Amino acid sequence: MEELRNDLEKAVYQAILPVEDPELFISIMELGLIYDIKVNENNEANIKMTFTSMACPAGPSLKSQVLSAALQVEGIKDANVEIVWNPKWDPRLMASEDAKMQLGIYD
Repeated sequence: MEELRNDLEKAVYQAILPVEDPELFISIMELGLIYDIKVNENNEANIKMTFTSMACPAGPSLKSQVLSAALQVEGIKDANVEIVWNPKWDPRLMASEDAKMQLGIYD
């Protein structure tokens, strides 16, 4: 059963991967905006995510896209997207190397 949940978590990750920040045109997964994906014993996906800022105008749309992507995964019965502000998003720490390069962040 645990293996199935891990497979579903990976599938949810893959489903969310194409969702892009509409201002940066970079995957929100690559930006590090998805903090956690867990699938419980009822095959419900629980996703914790944040935005680039608290005043992100695309926030509601991004949340909706993440929810929709998770619900498209075969085997997922329901999904919940929780917006969290802790830890504060920092692209230097949370973005992938590719995303940092696209953002002009060079360590």
